[in-house]
Amino acid sequence: MDKVQKISSENGVVIFSESTCCLSYAVYILFQDLGVIPYVHEIDRDPEGKEIEKALLRMGFNGPVPAVFVAGTLVGSTNEVMSLHLSGSLIPLLQPYRALN
Repeated sequence: MDKVQKISSENGVVIFSESTCCLSYAVYILFQDLGVIPYVHEIDRDPEGKEIEKALLRMGFNGPVPAVFVAGTLVGSTNEVMSLHLSGSLIPLLQPYRALN
C-alpha cells in the first residue's frame, strides 16, 4: 500500500496498468487528448506487482485495471473515468495537470 500511495501522491495523474491492457491505453490516450500526460505504472512489469494489486483492493479498487488516481485520490477504472468525462466532470478534475490550457 505504501508504494501505491507514494506513486499516486508524487504524480498528479497516475494510471496503474498492465502492459497489454487496451483499456489502460484508451484512458491514457483520452488523458493525452485532454492535455494531460499521466504517469503510467505497469504492475505486471513490477516485481512487487502482486502486492500492488492487493494494496489497490484494500483501497477499494475492485478492478480490472486501469486504476486511475488524480491528486493522490483513487478515481476508479475505465467506467468511472468515462462517466466523469461524459458528465463534464473530468476536465475540471484534470485542470491542474493540463499542459495545454
